Amino acid sequence: MSRVLPASPQVAPRRTFSRLALAVAMAFAASAAAAQDARTANVPPPQDTPYVGTVKLHVDASDTAQGIFRVHETIPVKAGELTLLYPQWIPGDHSPTGPISMLAGLKVSANGKPLAWKRDKYDVYAFHLDIPQGVAAIDVEFQYLSGRTDSQGFEITDRMMDMEWSKVALYPAGHYSRAITFEPSMKLAHGWQFGTALETASQSGDTVTFKPVTFNNLVDSPVYAGQYFKRVDLNPGGDAPVHLDIVADAPKYLEMTPEQLQVHRNLVTQAVKLFGSHHYDHYDFLFSLSDQLGGNGTEHHQSSEDGLGADYFTAWKEGAPDRDLLAHEYTHSWNGKFRRPEDLWTPNFNVPMGDSLLWVYEGQTQYWGFVLTARSGMWSAQEFRDGLAMVAANYDRNRPGFQWRSLEDTTNDPTAARRSSLPYRSWQMSEDYYSGGQMMWLEVDAKLRSLTQDKKSLDDFARAFFGVDNGSYVTKTYTFDDVVVALNGVAKYDWASFLRDRVTKVNPPLLNGIAATGWKLVYTDQESDYEKAYNSRPQSPRHLYNFAWSIGLTLGDKGQINDVRWNGPAFKAGVSTGASIVAVNGQDFSDDLLKDAIAAAKTSKAPIQLLLKYQGVLRTIPVDYHDGLQYPHLVRVEGTPDYLSEIIAPRK
Repeated sequence: MSRVLPASPQVAPRRTFSRLALAVAMAFAASAAAAQDARTANVPPPQDTPYVGTVKLHVDASDTAQGIFRVHETIPVKAGELTLLYPQWIPGDHSPTGPISMLAGLKVSANGKPLAWKRDKYDVYAFHLDIPQGVAAIDVEFQYLSGRTDSQGFEITDRMMDMEWSKVALYPAGHYSRAITFEPSMKLAHGWQFGTALETASQSGDTVTFKPVTFNNLVDSPVYAGQYFKRVDLNPGGDAPVHLDIVADAPKYLEMTPEQLQVHRNLVTQAVKLFGSHHYDHYDFLFSLSDQLGGNGTEHHQSSEDGLGADYFTAWKEGAPDRDLLAHEYTHSWNGKFRRPEDLWTPNFNVPMGDSLLWVYEGQTQYWGFVLTARSGMWSAQEFRDGLAMVAANYDRNRPGFQWRSLEDTTNDPTAARRSSLPYRSWQMSEDYYSGGQMMWLEVDAKLRSLTQDKKSLDDFARAFFGVDNGSYVTKTYTFDDVVVALNGVAKYDWASFLRDRVTKVNPPLLNGIAATGWKLVYTDQESDYEKAYNSRPQSPRHLYNFAWSIGLTLGDKGQINDVRWNGPAFKAGVSTGASIVAVNGQDFSDDLLKDAIAAAKTSKAPIQLLLKYQGVLRTIPVDYHDGLQYPHLVRVEGTPDYLSEIIAPRK
């Protein structure tokens, strides 16, 4: 029989120590929580209560030479503590990108006398003041110093301007942004015209005053202005006007052909037919055609900041790879602005946002951007397929990072990477919820068609999910479960598992949609016309020479290596991102020379010799690659339904 032994003398002390350790840990946790509370205690949390009075905001944006925006605010106040905030979390950026470092010269006065301010100890976006008795309003002055180099990006040039109100305003803490009313005005460079979703109250010379507006709608309504300006009606006779407000580097770039005008009008028609509604009183595409202005590509509810090269219209034939921009940003009026993920809605612009559903917000918008560009005629069917083939090829060969990351995890990239350059993007990945999400939604569309014998599609989801409450532009949030319910409303299926398998797991099957729509991805040694155009526009931000699917490199126009495909042929040979190719097989580098070398290596056993320069050192690296040039294309799979052609057919 076994004996019951007395307890070891070490047992009690051990138990006592565990309790002590737990108590210490809890004390530390409480202390840390208290410290965290102390860090935020000085900034009043937003409440859904109206702010007293109207904030008058005037911006002098006439300094085109130095790029200085001079701000004056008159803010009604009450005696006591007041905290002013500079917007930090900007909708559409999905990250805390408010450029607080560009705010300078802050001065506050009350009744003509200086009033001291103090920046918060922990929150650099917050400024504290003590308002004396007898003060009903304070005057706030500062400058917003816009970027003055190519790397910083130009927000104002001698011919045009893109002004975002979030960069030129301080607002009182403690209230929802929708509960604070602003009366904005601005002074433009002499003779400039402007476009904005704001409504004009009056204009005197170069100064325009807008109608009072809530702060959330003010931030959502940027201004484009320029010396060379043209407004084009894209919805003549419609109940909600849609305009293309163009600013250009020169008058010649404003001219459109009748055919170009028609396809832009078709874009509006096809979008409204898709969603069956609109959620704006009027909509303005704010469109800069410039080789200098930067900072474009942000969605808003009743407008969008759009910008492409100056020759958008004049070099139309060569510009196909850029033409999905307008469709993408316009789709955001429905997906992202009106319907918005629950964790992306915040009561003001200094409460952190959550990005977990960006694969819907951006991924499905990327999908509809491609589709609407084709339905409108801004792309031919072939251009659509060639563009889609390039996207698919990335997820076939150039995103090994999915071996360790999920699609959902890439929604953290806006905050983690801030869209900075990455040394090995194919492995690190960067916001793949856009194009990876697009590929997933293509499969969803095909699945809906298959489940319903081609009677329903993702169009039905779009109408039911984004098209509700026609005419309303009060944000309507959604969750993952809401997406699942809406999909089941179109066709019953285990959509929760379907989506999680593609969103939350590594190695998602993102190419399934190509086969499910009746096509397959193949590679040949010939570029499509679309890809040739993609690689031939040095002024385009997308410009690169793409050898990712063959030797495993992407290059800038002077041989700079932008990315090396992880575990691809060049990577295994020791090629590094950041190096420049000086010579190929002993001859001075050119894009054509590298192409020829890759093609010739297919029938040779000799490696491709790359002379690289990196950190001032030259070295030759032999790359043992012999599969030739590889360019993606889509080809039909005979005997299968051609859903892809149905998807891009214009809606009647």
